[in-house]
Amino acid sequence: MDWNRIEGNWKQFKGKIKEKWGELTDDDIDRLEGNREQFEGKIQEKYGIGKDQAKRNVDDWLKNLQ
Repeated sequence: MDWNRIEGNWKQFKGKIKEKWGELTDDDIDRLEGNREQFEGKIQEKYGIGKDQAKRNVDDWLKNLQ
């Protein structure tokens, strides 16, 4: 799945995001509005991981979405 589809349907993917990254609040997710760079930054912040790891995590998540 590509990020453009996620961005265009951000509210629909909110539940799947919460399943994968439960540390993110609804407010966090709403404020991101589908911006991948900000999304990866928020994952870094909440999980204390590096930028490269956050990007890999998002890439892996995208590959596994149906």
